Amino acid sequence: MTFARFALFLLACTLMSACVAGGAGSSGADPEKAALLNKQLGAVYLRQGRLALAKEKLERAERYNPRDPELHTVLALLYEQLNMPDQVDSHYRTAINLAPDDPEVLNNYAVYLCKNGRTDEGVKRFLEAARNPLYRTPALAYTNAGVCLRAAKRYDEAASAFARALEIRPNLAEAAFQAADLEIERGQLASGRERLDKYLASYDATADLLLLGVRVNRALGDRVAEEKYKRRLRVEFPESQQLRSLEEQKRNPG
Repeated sequence: MTFARFALFLLACTLMSACVAGGAGSSGADPEKAALLNKQLGAVYLRQGRLALAKEKLERAERYNPRDPELHTVLALLYEQLNMPDQVDSHYRTAINLAPDDPEVLNNYAVYLCKNGRTDEGVKRFLEAARNPLYRTPALAYTNAGVCLRAAKRYDEAASAFARALEIRPNLAEAAFQAADLEIERGQLASGRERLDKYLASYDATADLLLLGVRVNRALGDRVAEEKYKRRLRVEFPESQQLRSLEEQKRNPG
């Protein structure tokens, strides 16, 4: 289990270099423009891993405009990379206070909380985001809540969260993967395979789902179905990490 599976929303425009416009002198004496330019530049440096420059630009942006909730979210992401947890919490809480109806801020903070073992707080934030009528992807928030609960070994609650995600969006591949993988982890092999087969009969495959099909059918001793999933993985995702791991396992079975 890895928290890399979280569907994390990282303020797409802010963290894309294409969003940066103008040069350093374009802000003039306008504090709002200066804050925006420094925020954009800082976000680009953050995305590139140039943390010292990112810190300089983002803290300058905060001096110009301390009431920008998006800026505080990016600052939280920066301080997370700098391993400064008090600052991370402070900036996320400031962002939430400034924009209490912004579910993406809640989602990002929830991911951080879950990654740091604060399961109850993280799930609470995910559910706040999921229930926010302004949130366009509540199924992802429920899926994230399930990942958080699963990492804490609260399996029944995790299964309920994945089920809720699939009620809202039956074609959500990550929720289907998590639900089936959880069943398999708990020894419910036939149920996990049935869920997987049912999903793939109606919706597009992912490399994760196909590799899961290989695993569960191997565990059940169904060589025909195992080979079917291997073949699909090779044909549909020939460059995938999942296929590479499968081939590596074949070369080194021990």
